[in-house]
Amino acid sequence: MKTLVVGIGGMTNGGKSTLSCSLQQRIPSSCIIAQDTFFKDDSVVPVDSNGFKQYDMLDALDMDQMMSEVNLWQRDPESFLAERGLTTTHTALSAEEKVFVLIVEGFLIFNYRPLNEKMDLRYFMEIPYDVCKTRRCLRVYMPPDPPGYFDGHVWPMYLKNRQEMESMTSGIVFLDGLKSKGELLASVYEDVTQEIERLMEST
Repeated sequence: MKTLVVGIGGMTNGGKSTLSCSLQQRIPSSCIIAQDTFFKDDSVVPVDSNGFKQYDMLDALDMDQMMSEVNLWQRDPESFLAERGLTTTHTALSAEEKVFVLIVEGFLIFNYRPLNEKMDLRYFMEIPYDVCKTRRCLRVYMPPDPPGYFDGHVWPMYLKNRQEMESMTSGIVFLDGLKSKGELLASVYEDVTQEIERLMEST
């Protein structure tokens, strides 16, 4: 049995979730672990001097729990899929020939070293400031963004987190989030399928 971990990171509203879901639908025996599902309870998320909740930082996330999920998948991806009602393909292949793919999606996945070190392929979705702000304003959050939250917290934290990411991580493929969904999917899908083929040939 072989495994492949694909990281799809990016800025808020950059298209990473859409790409991840589209990729998962195309890749056999694959699943997604999304960082957004590991936010801590709102009551423990730090608040800055402006009264803004500090969601865009690792302290707002239960990374230990996220790592537990990733490790659980790594130990037995076939059972991991079955327990979540996901289908496993390659039924005609032996256990040694199968390739299971985990898509890790989130805005700070490359900023957390223990998680980043598990990645085999890394992609980062980026879009311009004005497009990002427009998309963010059109999206409904619970709790909703307070006035001035994007410019006062979200964008400055994105710039800070990106600088940190680039200083600690290499091998990231940056994707233009303004390209069509089909074009982005085709590019990443080709990379992933080539890596799957390489792993299968090495069996």
